[in-house]
Amino acid sequence: MAPQRRPALPPLGGRKPNFRERTVDVLRAALIAGELRPGEVYSAPGLAPRLGVSATPVREAMLELVKEGMVDIVPNKGFRVTVVSDKQLDEYKHVRSLIEIPTTVGLATTADLDALRALRPLAMEIVNAAAKGDLIEYIGADLNFHLSLLALAGNDHLVEVVRDLRRRSRLYGLTALVEAGRLQASAEEHLELLDALLARDPERVREVMTRHLGHVRGLWAAP
Repeated sequence: MAPQRRPALPPLGGRKPNFRERTVDVLRAALIAGELRPGEVYSAPGLAPRLGVSATPVREAMLELVKEGMVDIVPNKGFRVTVVSDKQLDEYKHVRSLIEIPTTVGLATTADLDALRALRPLAMEIVNAAAKGDLIEYIGADLNFHLSLLALAGNDHLVEVVRDLRRRSRLYGLTALVEAGRLQASAEEHLELLDALLARDPERVREVMTRHLGHVRGLWAAP
């Protein structure tokens, strides 16, 4: 039996004192996961009850996402989720592969082992989110893990470039992966990657990262 769908947008109350920042994070994750559908128009008053906050932080968050190119303003109606084409998704994945794979492979020989071990709780957050079928939590934990890992290379600009590429991507097939029980396997690749890094095994790191990034188009991006 397919697992029960979780609410697309979890309530914000009590999770962070800064509602605006948390609202941006949750809405961005919902956009990336495809919970807010491309081409659809959403209003701040309409989304606010689903988040458990007033319309003001939602409106401010959506304006922030306009700057990121994730939504467009529709006068007197709200915000339309921008459509990302297959060509754009392929380009994002290609650029990410050029950056993330060699950078992560390099960490197999340069990263401090204690710093790598410190990332295991972040990897477990991804695994736990996958087990619960919580796509919003999954997206946030996945972003946190990968950016924290790349930060060990010491190149802040590289991290920001990857952050932007990941935000612009859309993972429309995540719900299908949850229902098929395949999201857990993808989540556990983060632990596999850490094990390869800790073993100082560059070739294994390359294989895991190549397979993992392949999910961006091969499994996830299926509108």
